[in-house]
Amino acid sequence: MEKIRSTDGTSIAYERSGEGPPLVLVHGALASHQRWVSILPALENQFTVYAIDRRGRGQSGDAPTYAIDREFEDVAAVVNSIGGEVNVLGHSYGALCALEASLLTANIRRLIAYEPPPAPVPDGLMARIQNLLDAGDRESAIMAFMRELVRMPPHELEQWKSSPIFPTRLATVHTIPREFRAAEAYRFEPERFQKMTVPTLLLLGGDSPSFAKTNIENWHDALPNSQIVVLPGQQHIAMDTAPDLFVRKVQTFLAEIG
Repeated sequence: MEKIRSTDGTSIAYERSGEGPPLVLVHGALASHQRWVSILPALENQFTVYAIDRRGRGQSGDAPTYAIDREFEDVAAVVNSIGGEVNVLGHSYGALCALEASLLTANIRRLIAYEPPPAPVPDGLMARIQNLLDAGDRESAIMAFMRELVRMPPHELEQWKSSPIFPTRLATVHTIPREFRAAEAYRFEPERFQKMTVPTLLLLGGDSPSFAKTNIENWHDALPNSQIVVLPGQQHIAMDTAPDLFVRKVQTFLAEIG
């Protein structure tokens, strides 16, 4: 793992691999740079991949207090450290970080955002998750989050849980409450993105809940140079459930000129 210093001095780690134009990967909640293991070999054939450990997990550092704006700065700092034009792919919470980072750096060539938040929060979910964490039941906390907030269907949830990186996910459960609160507090202000002309691909699972479609459409309306691509039959983790399809859409968009 290599490391850079973010704006506030926090150490942000990333794993670099592959060869070709730079591509920064920004994972979502309950993950680390290992989140991309199912598609990394295919991406490495075409890109130099920089898979980030977001702050508070893996080999990245953290700060005494949490603010989502620091995450935006982290992504921009990694992009700027590479030099030249850089492609960025963000998933879920990481997609929001990538979109906001596009306002902080002029070095993003193309951006892919896969189902950024927020999602409607069921009443009492945050309190129940916190109680489970306080009781040391990390697995129940993580499953409640995925079932009730992400609304992952049972068959995808079983695949997700059986992944060899699930223990790594369990190790990041402590970050749920702070990111949960930050996503709830985030206020989408379309006018801030009126001059953001980075070509942007907005990915949406064809079977994802209606709120995901609404979010994507809101971003599409706000971004002057965006397009929506629907992944048929998929929901929130197409990189795991349909890796070939996911990679093909990513490669096609990033190969476009202009």
